[in-house]
Amino acid sequence: MAVRAGLAGRAPGRRRLLRAPRVAETGRSGPSRRDAVSGEGGASGEGGASGVVRSLVTAPEAGASPELREAVSIRPDGVEGDRYRSGDGHFELDGCAVTLVAAEALDAVRAETGIDVSDGRHRRNVVVEGFGPEADDLLEATVAVGDARLRPTRRRPPCARVEELAGEAGLASALRNRGGLCCDVVEPGRVAVGDAVTVADPDPRTAGDAIAARLRERSEGGSGPSDPSGDATD
Repeated sequence: MAVRAGLAGRAPGRRRLLRAPRVAETGRSGPSRRDAVSGEGGASGEGGASGVVRSLVTAPEAGASPELREAVSIRPDGVEGDRYRSGDGHFELDGCAVTLVAAEALDAVRAETGIDVSDGRHRRNVVVEGFGPEADDLLEATVAVGDARLRPTRRRPPCARVEELAGEAGLASALRNRGGLCCDVVEPGRVAVGDAVTVADPDPRTAGDAIAARLRERSEGGSGPSDPSGDATD
């Protein structure tokens, strides 16, 4: 059944096709979160660059409403409780074990369009803050996320399916070039909201170039090049 929700900054007349996602029980014992500390979890190849997990999302099957989670278990083949680990993802042949997206990208989409998908309708598993809206510096690096280690291997552009499920016209276009990354699981582990995210092992082929490019941008006061578009998948 269609449900309308009055999100702040939302353009009038937008349709909401899905009910609001629920926050899943995690059964976590002990402290609910850990502080993000620069360098924690391994030496960073970006001069101490670090971030934090802002939110976690799973959907139990293709087309199901997303669930915001306080903590998840990342297994060798994906996120426990998520559709792609169970083989129920819509794009199973092109599925990712774990998907990651930058919180800065979602914030920018909201600022630019009024579309707020902080409720998980972006359908990415891990939302990280601290690496910029594209998070491309994480590609091919080993990234410590909570107790797990992931390796982002390629961009994960949004598609019309994401837009359809979210009920937000223009969402796929708004997320173009910042729709997230597809990750392999290097080391399974538990991840919670508030956990530190650090580059444990940078991509040796690109780390030096990336650092040099950022230093040039800062000295020139310019912005980085736009990303090339990728294949539209979810």
